[in-house]
Amino acid sequence: MRCPYCGGLDTQVKDSRPSDDSSAIRRRRTCSDCGGRFTTFERVQLRELVVVKRSGRKVPFDRDKLQRSVETALRKRPVESERIERLVSGITRRLESTGEAEVTSEAIGEAVMEGLKGLDDVAYVRFASVYKNFREARDFEELLGHLAAGAAQATADEAAPPEEAPPARRPRSRAS
Repeated sequence: MRCPYCGGLDTQVKDSRPSDDSSAIRRRRTCSDCGGRFTTFERVQLRELVVVKRSGRKVPFDRDKLQRSVETALRKRPVESERIERLVSGITRRLESTGEAEVTSEAIGEAVMEGLKGLDDVAYVRFASVYKNFREARDFEELLGHLAAGAAQATADEAAPPEEAPPARRPRSRAS
C-alpha cells in the first residue's frame, strides 16, 4: 500500500478490525519511510457496476464519489462518520445486490435521498436541491411541504393509540 504522505511503498499494518457493520476491514497502517499513520478500508465488491448517466453515457460506479456527495450534503451537520459510512455501504450493497450490471444515476440519487431523509432533514434538502436541479424558491417550498407532511404523518402515527384486536372467539361448547 502506497503511503499517502510520502509515496513510499513500505507500509506496515499495525491493527486490523471489522467495521461497525462488518461490511469492511479497517486497517491502521504506518509508513516505514516517513513514520506517517493512516487508515485504509478493505471491502468486498460483488460486481463491477456501470452507471448510466442522464445523457446515456456510461461510467464505472465510484463509491468514493457517492461518499463525497453524501458528505457534502452532511457538511457541518451533527452526524457521526460511522453513520455516513453505514449509509454509503448500505446504498452500495443494495445497488450491487440487484443483480443488474448497470444502474441509472436516477436510481442512485433516489437511494441517497431516501437514506438522507432518515438521517438528517437539512442534508436531505441540500442534496435534493442539487439532484433535482432546483431553480427557484418555490421548488424548496414544495419539498419542505412534502417533508413537513411526512413528519406530521409520522407524529400522528406515533400519537395514535394502538389498534385493538377484536376479541378472540371462544369455541362453541357442544351440547352432550
